[in-house]
Amino acid sequence: MIELWPRGTGSLLQNIRIGMLLPVLFALVAHSVRADETAVSKTPTMIVVVGASGVEQFESMFAEWADRWIAAAQQAGLHVIVIGRDTDATETDRQRLRSAIDQAAKSPGIELWLVMIGHGTFDRREARFNLRGPDVSARELADWLKPVDRPMAIINCASASAPFVTALASPKRVLIASTKSGSEQNFARFGDFMSQAIVDPTADLDKDDQTSLWEAFLKAARRTAEYYSTDGRLLTEHAVLDDTGDGQGVRSDQFRGLTPIEQTSDGKPLDGQRAHQWHLVRNLSDQSLSLEVRQKRDGLEDAILKLKTQKKSLASAEYLSQLERLLVELAELNESAGR
Repeated sequence: MIELWPRGTGSLLQNIRIGMLLPVLFALVAHSVRADETAVSKTPTMIVVVGASGVEQFESMFAEWADRWIAAAQQAGLHVIVIGRDTDATETDRQRLRSAIDQAAKSPGIELWLVMIGHGTFDRREARFNLRGPDVSARELADWLKPVDRPMAIINCASASAPFVTALASPKRVLIASTKSGSEQNFARFGDFMSQAIVDPTADLDKDDQTSLWEAFLKAARRTAEYYSTDGRLLTEHAVLDDTGDGQGVRSDQFRGLTPIEQTSDGKPLDGQRAHQWHLVRNLSDQSLSLEVRQKRDGLEDAILKLKTQKKSLASAEYLSQLERLLVELAELNESAGR
């Protein structure tokens, strides 16, 4: 047997080979990390915040609600960040929430969901969401979110959560709160029903095989009212939704099904249109569409709704001409997308 290398040089050769391979391995790992970060930056994100429970009874309830949201988000393929469950974190939940929002600001244009589960307080000046450790106020959260240029759905399932709607209102955001005012400070059960409705097929009122955020809100709010009525209790929470950016919001009892039974004083449509374009778990048809196509379709639907509100101020011929152009463009978009 002929040895190509003298005895005792094996370990030296091995070290040389490893030294030559290390830069390659580091480069591959770095490339993999960058690829993962790029994939996450292009994926819709859900931040689930589980607040301080106070007592064991609420802890188990909040955990169940959070589990439903997490399962639905994972089913939809979202990147999920959970805050408020780890027991050995070096940062407070407040710091982790701030960090998650700062990170979210680096992915403009991609949907961001923020689900807040827990208790809230209101001292007639400021509303707060109760975290483990230092709380976060509506004003502080609004400041943190200023750099985030993303379509957002913010669902605050806590008591006294209405002031968050006023503070966070923006045309790019769909806001949901368990209460219509900060004075509704009793424990809010809306979050339980909302966590069930977000993927409940029976909430799909327009029968398009997907439950929109709007449909889930209507279902959850009505089930909340039924709970109090069946139990013989006074209804102490009235959930509201705002998606026009005016911070006013609407309640479920202002609609019959998806149809409004009330009108605004200025003739503009009630909230709900943009929330109806938000789906956590999309049907197969919508899943096949690119983000750009969905955004263009939603924009055309918004333009049609806006035009209809201007009907009385336009000449009949002008109105019909604009409506035809928008409808044709929408039809062409749907046809090109194979719908």
